[in-house]
Amino acid sequence: MHQQVKWVSTLLLAILSSVSPLAGASTFRVVASFPVLEDLVKRVAGDDISVSTVVPPGADVHNWELTPPNVLAIEEADILFYNGFGLEPWLRHVKAMSDDSLLLKSVAENADFTPQPILTGRYKGTPDPHMWLDPEGAAAYVEVIADTLAEHYPDQAEGFHARAQQTYQALQLLDQAIKERLDGVPNINRTLVTSEAGLGYFARAYDLEYAAIWGVNHETQGSAQAMAQMSTRLANERPPALFYESTVACIHMDAQAREHGIKLAGPLYVDTLSPADGPAYNYPAMLRHNAELIHEALGGARPD
Repeated sequence: MHQQVKWVSTLLLAILSSVSPLAGASTFRVVASFPVLEDLVKRVAGDDISVSTVVPPGADVHNWELTPPNVLAIEEADILFYNGFGLEPWLRHVKAMSDDSLLLKSVAENADFTPQPILTGRYKGTPDPHMWLDPEGAAAYVEVIADTLAEHYPDQAEGFHARAQQTYQALQLLDQAIKERLDGVPNINRTLVTSEAGLGYFARAYDLEYAAIWGVNHETQGSAQAMAQMSTRLANERPPALFYESTVACIHMDAQAREHGIKLAGPLYVDTLSPADGPAYNYPAMLRHNAELIHEALGGARPD
């Protein structure tokens, strides 16, 4: 406990000595834990709410360490939306330093969306936190976000709910477009294999068989036992391609691809978005990019 207090105090001292107060910023400030959630919050919040993210695009939300600018943003925020179900191990530091003026809200743990278990690794059987990779899960997040913002900022509640309704409709169209695209993958090729077991909800939503080497990125990655188990499975099943993710090194999956003579494809975006000029610059772009990459790598039908 003393080490934790010392750690928080050091961060606070750094920001107090090096950062000047912000001028001209919105009166209402909300923080999201990672870029995917930030994108969903912005869709509901509108222009009058300042929304930022703790973990920047491209970084791994599981293994992030809070920075002095993170601490400053959290200190000034009214609400911090986080995913929950263990996605953000660093959240314990936020809870240690925050007071009753900051509302901490888990979108996944409060969403009207049934979690499925992590399928492998140290955390096997516990709730899989990656619900947003099914558009229906993202819609459930949006409901939590809208209700929370409306309760906290009641004067703007009508706008929050109106934008949430627009987002629901857009997510339905996105879901349908991805289903139509992935329906073009032949039945014998519908196996998705990734490094982290983060795409379980996506696989379930679009009728793909799913396997992964490890469970979540903050456990031991690519252990000898996990690699051997995956090698045995690939020797028996031989899918058309293996996939790696943007937030993990591709060395483990590359080793499996080389061993079995299987194509390696990626990156898929799971726990983050790309920079603004990348292929996964927002939530819909992320899912479309993943769907297109999977469609092509698994031998999906090409348009005439």
